[in-house]
Amino acid sequence: MGTEKKKETIALIGAGGWGTALANLLGSKGYSIKLWVFEEELCDYMKKEKENIDYLPGVKISDNVTPLHSMEETVRQCDIVISATPSHTVRSVMKEASPYIAEDALVVSVSKGIEEDSLMTMSEVLTDVLPERFHGRLLVLSGPSFAKEVCREKPTAVVIASENEELAKYGQDIFNMPYFRIYTNNDVRGVELGGTYKNVIAIATGISDGLELGLNAKAALMSRGLAEIARLGSAMGSRPITFYGLAGVGDLILTCTGDLSRNRTVGIKLGQGMKLEEILKEMKMVAEGIKNTRSIIKLGEKHGVELPIAKKVYEFLFQNKGLKEAITELMGRDLKREFEGE
Repeated sequence: MGTEKKKETIALIGAGGWGTALANLLGSKGYSIKLWVFEEELCDYMKKEKENIDYLPGVKISDNVTPLHSMEETVRQCDIVISATPSHTVRSVMKEASPYIAEDALVVSVSKGIEEDSLMTMSEVLTDVLPERFHGRLLVLSGPSFAKEVCREKPTAVVIASENEELAKYGQDIFNMPYFRIYTNNDVRGVELGGTYKNVIAIATGISDGLELGLNAKAALMSRGLAEIARLGSAMGSRPITFYGLAGVGDLILTCTGDLSRNRTVGIKLGQGMKLEEILKEMKMVAEGIKNTRSIIKLGEKHGVELPIAKKVYEFLFQNKGLKEAITELMGRDLKREFEGE
């Protein structure tokens, strides 16, 4: 695609809060955005009222954003295609989109998650479902970024990742705004793992907050959670330094402490005694950490990596482990060095 400065047409697939926020951001830069909306009724409402009432209420949609329900109409003849659906739907949705993607289009993943059955990252899922010509034209956007704050133009910094430096710089230029700063990174797998695992740790810190265990406990969970992320990432071939950047510790801090964090909210309610089924019924948007706890545990088993916090979250969510028992077991593990290999 080169580095020409024309205003590309962008297809954004997925009109959740994050997809809508990015559509608005890019629309405000003058790009023509076609936003695919899964729910036909919501799509009609968005066209008429210029608002995503379900996922981003109160935010006016840019005049440069056109909500569409037809996948073919959304994707065809677009220069850039952004995949923004929940991680467990990326495979099926992008498989539907694939026949309509222009041959020279750039594809960007902004979904966070690990596919449970295959244990693939979202960029690996895209590589699996899209024709080979797109395999070298994939980018990943991740980092600490609540959709509502981006829409309010609050200062935000995120990462765009590609093994191709020129491609990453091109994506950097597409998304960068005075309030939305983009850094590049060539550790694609590390960036994606950080964006996934932090949701599991956020459930743990939310449980801690719900139980009123205090700030000391939260700090311990976050720092030892980061150690787990880096340990698994290293075993998977990622650079440890990636996890000390925006897509790692940055996203971890935001998701574990921010009131807008869906995963932390789930944890708080669990800590307060609510059942998971009740919590999920109340939520319109997806808390990715619930499904991805399973994926992370499977990745740990596959790579022979010990993940004690993630394991306790898994046992509590899916094996009826009591919270007090889980905490006792976590605190009572064998004593060891803080940093392995010293």
